[in-house]
Amino acid sequence: MEKLRDFSHIVTQASRGELVFPTSVNAALRLQLALADPDCENDDVIRKVLGEPLLAARTVALANAAVFNRSGVPVTSVRAAVQRVGYRNLYSMAAAMVVRQFGARIRDEALRRQADQLWRHTAHVAALARVIGARLTSTDPDTALFAGIVHEAGGFYLLSRADEMPGLLDDPAEWMGAAQEIISREMMRKMNIPEPVSQAIVSLRGATLTPPPLGLRDTLLLAKRLAPVRSPLAAGQDSPSLAGFIDDNALLNQILLESADEAASMSAALLV
Repeated sequence: MEKLRDFSHIVTQASRGELVFPTSVNAALRLQLALADPDCENDDVIRKVLGEPLLAARTVALANAAVFNRSGVPVTSVRAAVQRVGYRNLYSMAAAMVVRQFGARIRDEALRRQADQLWRHTAHVAALARVIGARLTSTDPDTALFAGIVHEAGGFYLLSRADEMPGLLDDPAEWMGAAQEIISREMMRKMNIPEPVSQAIVSLRGATLTPPPLGLRDTLLLAKRLAPVRSPLAAGQDSPSLAGFIDDNALLNQILLESADEAASMSAALLV
């Protein structure tokens, strides 16, 4: 009864727009707001990135990933890194920092392992989504990358709350479904996720693939299925339609083979 009461409390908070965010994400949220302002000054953006050492390191790592470093010449400064990756991808890195902070504050060892696995899954999904969007599903690759980064934000939130409420996630039937959707929607609202991205993420649950794959939702479906690290919160949720499309798909295999280095460098940058 106590576990059900705890979960009901979390869902009620989400329904009222009262999800609890750690104070450590405030800097990243401020950077996102600045980047969303068309009149933001470049020097202000640089100062905000420099104020967060982890974000600065990840931005430089992303700028040196193969997909952005076509010349092979590495950058070593935040200013040069921001210029190379652009504001849209910097926005994605700020979102990644917000998502990761929920896992970083977990104390329970088993939950920390799940949070680590969920982030590795997220990084691979984001990198693959960028490749699949560009090469297969006619989806803007930067949007696909961003959607991949934030698509499990609700899962990270639930893991962080389970750290405070032992046993909260023991029974998936209690939190998967409508309750998970309510929490995910509120997480994305608080993170200022654009509605088209939010809608694509929410529609993943129970979705099936009707070839040819098109758009952001299908991009995420494929990326999640192809990610080498599985989500610890999604056991048994794969659609049979995905296997039917992926198995023995020569075009998809060629795209993945040709983009393997690009996807690997992108996911590595996100895991810094």
